[in-house]
Amino acid sequence: MIWHLLSAPDTEFHDLGSDFYDARIDPERRKRNHLRQLEALGFTVTLEPAG
Repeated sequence: MIWHLLSAPDTEFHDLGSDFYDARIDPERRKRNHLRQLEALGFTVTLEPAG
């Protein structure tokens, strides 16, 4: 990335922010992925909505 910025002087860097990837991933998809990871480690997972 640095090479691209330095080799083209008219290129500008735009910071995407610290939560860029968190905001892009669907919450339901994140939940499924975490469930699969825990089940792969041998845990039985039951989820209840936070009150």
